Amino acid sequence: MLHPGASRRHLARTLNAAYAGGLLSDDTFARRIDQVLKSRLIDPLALVGDLNLRRSGTPGAGLRTGIRNAVARFRAGAATEITGPVLLALDWTGAQSELVIGRHHACDVVLENLSVSRRHARLLFRDAKWIVQDLESTNGTIVNGTRIGRC
Repeated sequence: MLHPGASRRHLARTLNAAYAGGLLSDDTFARRIDQVLKSRLIDPLALVGDLNLRRSGTPGAGLRTGIRNAVARFRAGAATEITGPVLLALDWTGAQSELVIGRHHACDVVLENLSVSRRHARLLFRDAKWIVQDLESTNGTIVNGTRIGRC
């Protein structure tokens, strides 16, 4: 049996852990915490269902497993039309400082959607921050509603 507010506290702790682990940007974290605190009805899957958090004491599944899980979730939703932004959460081990996203099988993150270019974007980890760079993709790369070249 859950005590009143226990679900909200659990969601808030999960979001805090994801933010501390670098899985959520400042804006995404703030938007999701606002939903936890202000909304009367909360869909937990919408708030934390896309996060792949490691359990304490258990080694992470690694980058490739995280990517496979993200792609599987993306493919599962491919039958329905995607109307909003897609959040890609990776279980990143730190072994690579650069990841290429695209449709081509040689990319680190492969998305089989025709709106994604063969080599669409590059994620770079520099100075403890993520940088996303569009690789002159046909449809461009959008971050927080703004089309970017590098962000």
